[in-house]
Amino acid sequence: MTAGTSRRRGRPPRTESADTRDRILAAARAEFSERGYEKTSVRGIAKAAGVDPALVHHYFGTKEQVFEAAIEDTIAPAISAADAVADGPRDGVGERLTRFFFGVWENPVTRTSLLAVVRSAVNNETAAAVFRHLVAAQLLRRVAGELDAPDAELRAELAAAQLVGTAMLRYVIKVEPLASARPEQIITRLAPVVQLHLTGS
Repeated sequence: MTAGTSRRRGRPPRTESADTRDRILAAARAEFSERGYEKTSVRGIAKAAGVDPALVHHYFGTKEQVFEAAIEDTIAPAISAADAVADGPRDGVGERLTRFFFGVWENPVTRTSLLAVVRSAVNNETAAAVFRHLVAAQLLRRVAGELDAPDAELRAELAAAQLVGTAMLRYVIKVEPLASARPEQIITRLAPVVQLHLTGS
C-alpha cells in the first residue's frame, strides 16, 4: 500500500486550514437552522462549508454528532452563564429569567443555533434530546433549585413553556405584531407571568 492510499478515509491533509472545523460548524448551524434536522445532510453541510463530506465525518462523525457539536458549541456557554438568573431576590427571578432568555434569542449568533434546535426538535428525537439537555438540565434545574418549593421543577417548566412558546411565535412563525415588538416591551409584559409560574406571586 502506498503512502497516498494508507491515509485514513476522511483524514484531512496536513495543509488543511486551521479554521476548517469552525467553518463546518458555521455551515452546519446555518443548514440546520434553515432546513431542520431531517432535511439537512452531511453532504449539504460539506457543500455549504466548501469541503469534502469525508472531512465532516473526520471532524465530527455522524450527522447527529455534527448537530450536537454545532448547537452546543454556541449555546452551551450562554446557558452556562445562567447562574445569574438564580442569584438575587426571589421576587425578581421572573424578570431575570425572561431577560436572560430573550438576551440569548436576540443575539444573532446564538439565535441561529436556537432556531436549528427548535425547528428540528418538533419532529426529531435527536434534536429534542439536545433541547432538553440544554434547557432542562442546564437552565431549568438551576432555577428550580432556588425556588424552595415541592413542585419547583413543574413551576420552572411552566415558566419555560411560556418563554419557549413566545419565542416560537416571535422568531420561528413570526406572528405580528409580536415579531416586530421591541424586546423590552416583550420582557415587560412577560416577566410578571413567568414570575407567577415560578413563585405564585
